[in-house]
Amino acid sequence: MKKPIIPVFYAADENYMPYLAVALAALKEYKSKGYEYRIHVLYSGVLNGAATKVKRMEEEDFYIFFEDVGEKIDTFNDCIHCRDYYTSAIYYRLLIPELFPQYDKVLYMDCDTVAISDIANLYNIDIGDNYIGAVADQAVAAVPQFRAYVKNALGIDAEKYFNSGVIVMNLAKLREVGFYGLFSKVLRSYAFTIAPDQDVLNLICKDKVYYYEAGWNKMPIGGREGTPKLIHYNLCMKPWRYDGVLFEEYFWDFAARTPFLEYMMPLVRWSE
Repeated sequence: MKKPIIPVFYAADENYMPYLAVALAALKEYKSKGYEYRIHVLYSGVLNGAATKVKRMEEEDFYIFFEDVGEKIDTFNDCIHCRDYYTSAIYYRLLIPELFPQYDKVLYMDCDTVAISDIANLYNIDIGDNYIGAVADQAVAAVPQFRAYVKNALGIDAEKYFNSGVIVMNLAKLREVGFYGLFSKVLRSYAFTIAPDQDVLNLICKDKVYYYEAGWNKMPIGGREGTPKLIHYNLCMKPWRYDGVLFEEYFWDFAARTPFLEYMMPLVRWSE
């Protein structure tokens, strides 16, 4: 009997392949035998040896596909806005409804995530007719300046502003409402600079969001309260950059199961 498919998307360039490998090692650890997991890695440009090592992490019912979206993203170069360490890769998730018509629902996750439970349990939650399933952004809610920004710039209360690093996308509904045209129009009309792709998604999906419990996108900034099911090392809270990051033990556990451990260890800036 054919197994149900769990389609999972990431966006990564060659430099982020080691951290993608950590995320995939965690997925493999907790995956269920009842599903087939199809991992789609969105990229543009050139991939080399690191991507080859990631590809070797495939196994039965766990398949990895590299999807070049460079040609499509180039059509938005005149209106893409990035800041600090962001690259155009943050916008790749916006292309999923248009480029993958074979799916009606997908799970998108940033590479700086480590699932510590089966992501099929998240994917299978019924989000109804909502466009997006997500978790309210704990970092935004914790910073007064961010709270004011999302209220004044987007008209969204901080408690309703979701983080786009872990989202279930209702592609069928997004295509029905013309999402591709909507985000194209928004990108050409507004220059969001705080979290550009996240702001676009929040603006378009306002009042059409299913909110998951915080454990499905647990960030170090939120402390240890609650039961984490998926850790998201958001913003600067990267275990491979700094020592002492909350929940870092999960990251290094799965990093040890990848071919990139020796590469990542010297990058840590040990705190005093």
